[in-house]
Amino acid sequence: MQTPRNPRIALDVHAHLAPIDEAQLSSLPGVQWDRANRRLTLDGHTIGVSALFSPESLIAWMDEQGVAQAWVSIPPPMYRETLDPEASRAWCAYVNRGLDDIGYRFASRLSPLWHLPLEHPELALRIVQETRGEARYAAAAGGYDGTLSDTVYEPLWDALNLKSAFLFLHPGHCCDTRLGKFYLENLMGNPVETAVAASHLTFGGVATRFPNIRFCLAHGGGATAMLAGRYERGYRTSRPGVDTSLPSPRGIFSRFYVDCITHDAAALSLSASVFGESHVVFGSDWPFPMGLMNPHEQLADVDAPQLNRILRENVASWGAAPE
Repeated sequence: MQTPRNPRIALDVHAHLAPIDEAQLSSLPGVQWDRANRRLTLDGHTIGVSALFSPESLIAWMDEQGVAQAWVSIPPPMYRETLDPEASRAWCAYVNRGLDDIGYRFASRLSPLWHLPLEHPELALRIVQETRGEARYAAAAGGYDGTLSDTVYEPLWDALNLKSAFLFLHPGHCCDTRLGKFYLENLMGNPVETAVAASHLTFGGVATRFPNIRFCLAHGGGATAMLAGRYERGYRTSRPGVDTSLPSPRGIFSRFYVDCITHDAAALSLSASVFGESHVVFGSDWPFPMGLMNPHEQLADVDAPQLNRILRENVASWGAAPE
């Protein structure tokens, strides 16, 4: 039985699983599945977090932490952003079928966030057009050529907007070689990649022109909240390249959702002040150590009203399980 110290969490929007179908994997180039050691190698990179291959492990963790439902996406090592369009088509078909199968087998607890390969906008558009039912997707915030303000993405944004889709943006591959030491590709690179994506969606007018898309940014929005004041100053002083016919950056940021993974109560409050207290939702980043593996302990410094909004109230209309 849960105690008042461990309140119920209605929905986790940021959990990862790696679908495994041995027969299908054997036909895909660049992929090796080691059944004995439960390791998946993709293009020379080995995923050794075995919990990723076990929906049952995620369910057990959810039961332990009082999480009613989770929206599941593939982890960044599975994005494979360097694949050509045809290979990416086959890979996305595999992972999205796998996520569908997980959602079918655990229908009351897990739902897929279908992967969109933003490095191939036409393929991403095709996936959106072909999916049925709930329009929920996940994609890499960066790590590929181009930016999310590029006009090549307009048909995709239009399709997502027509579906009133949820799009979870998670950092992918960090391209800055200066961050190769000290785990900085993750510690610093991930928040920056997310902020770059949010910045292009903001200054490029994407979030304004397509208001029905529910963009959700990983890790509290990355570095975006810290930059909000500077962005607003640039807008107010008409800096070169800033389109002042759009709403101000602070106004546009209120259109985004963010998860609560900031590892600092003050940083979480800053994110809430920028994106809106009703736009911060629970995410765990399960099963990775940079996430909230012990959410009730790790969020203990968050004040009770804000915590209640994050754990339950802010997703009340998102199809989360009732109390």
